[in-house]
Amino acid sequence: MISDQAVSTDMTEPATPGTSMAYRGGKPFRRYLLWYTLAFAAITAVWGGMLGVLLPNQVQMIEFANWFTGADAGVDLAALNDLKAAVEAGTATASAEQQRLLDLLAGFDAARAQALSLVTAVAVIATMLVQPVVGVLSDRTRSRFGRRAPWMVFGAVVGAGFLVAVRHAPTIAILALLWTCAQTTLNLIPGTLQTTVADRVPEEKVGTTSGIGGLGNFAGGIVGGVGAGVLLPLVGLDIIYVYAALVVAGVAGFVLLLRDRPSTDLVVAPHHWGTFFRGFLIPLRDHDFRWVWLSRILLSFGYAASTTFALFMLQSYISPALSLTDATRMAPLLTVASLPGTIVALLLAGKISDRIGRRKPLVIAASVLMAISMLIPLLWPALPALFVQSILAGIAFGIYLPVDQALFIDVLPDRDAAGRDLGIAGLGSNLGQALGPVLAGQVVAITGGYRAVWAVALVLTAISAVGILRVRKAK
Repeated sequence: MISDQAVSTDMTEPATPGTSMAYRGGKPFRRYLLWYTLAFAAITAVWGGMLGVLLPNQVQMIEFANWFTGADAGVDLAALNDLKAAVEAGTATASAEQQRLLDLLAGFDAARAQALSLVTAVAVIATMLVQPVVGVLSDRTRSRFGRRAPWMVFGAVVGAGFLVAVRHAPTIAILALLWTCAQTTLNLIPGTLQTTVADRVPEEKVGTTSGIGGLGNFAGGIVGGVGAGVLLPLVGLDIIYVYAALVVAGVAGFVLLLRDRPSTDLVVAPHHWGTFFRGFLIPLRDHDFRWVWLSRILLSFGYAASTTFALFMLQSYISPALSLTDATRMAPLLTVASLPGTIVALLLAGKISDRIGRRKPLVIAASVLMAISMLIPLLWPALPALFVQSILAGIAFGIYLPVDQALFIDVLPDRDAAGRDLGIAGLGSNLGQALGPVLAGQVVAITGGYRAVWAVALVLTAISAVGILRVRKAK
């Protein structure tokens, strides 16, 4: 009898047919919190490992085989990059054979940068277009497993299958196609997973859930990146199988241990896709919202342009250059170094902006700090400079994320359509992240190096600060 009473107080059955129960507290809520965090950590571990380490390595392997063939297949890239730096500094003169290899290196550098930008950008654009549609579909899904679980399971199982296929991609074109399919299907998970907070968690516990889930989000990305850096030299690209299994396990634990109520009795209103898509243009007609949105695109654009090629910069930009193995192990550590500053900034920035009642000064300060961070490796192409840049950029991003989101809320043109308008705000981030690598790849191809990438990133992030000055209604 006591047990039944405990369950009834810890969980509340849905009042509306076809919707979810609410976790009021106790063991059910703790179990939800645990598996919500683990599932998020599993998916972000995939992003951390694939985007930071595994995809750049796979792109490099494919392009290396295209450019360095026959007797050139054994060339030492680190030594060749050191020779390039010495020739550019005027401390060495290349022989005819060395110059031939340097010419191959220039073509290889441009090819791998363009290839990685293509692979990552196409996937982000596809995901950006699919996410809002899946959000609407999951709201309207009728099944005996609930509204969200079918989409999460589909994303995990099919996405894991595409990840396994990515491991065996023989060309850049096939890699781009398979990674786009993998990222698009895997991205069905975080959106529907996050929606379960609104479905199942009472308002007074949403902040706690979001905060702990956010830490799992960060931790998963770090562990995924570091794990890939450590294990790739030992087991090669077969580590992708581990990431595929990890995401399936995380989603399976959530879905099976936190079973939702059937949604077969769900009543849904008529939906018109034309009205849905036209609605995305409404907030962009508002002056202030539009400037905040454009500024977010520019900052995300510049940040993505500077971070996409971390593995390649460790081999080809800094002096002395690192080997592929050393660069693979070092690249995730750049993110690890930025983590403490990012977390502290995330925890403090929003509270400070609430206390002083102003958003714009903090967003502008974050954008300026981000621009300053780009200046350091531009002037000092060395490994310590990349660490300093990563730390400063992490602090800037930690300030920017919560305060810019609050600024978007302050300038919402229609509070009754906040979900739609904040979805458009999120698309701004995705658009910047998609276009940044494309621009950076073209800059590398045109200039033959990575120095100009830092200059472009600096300019874009600085312009994003200027855009915030155009905002009128918010402080």
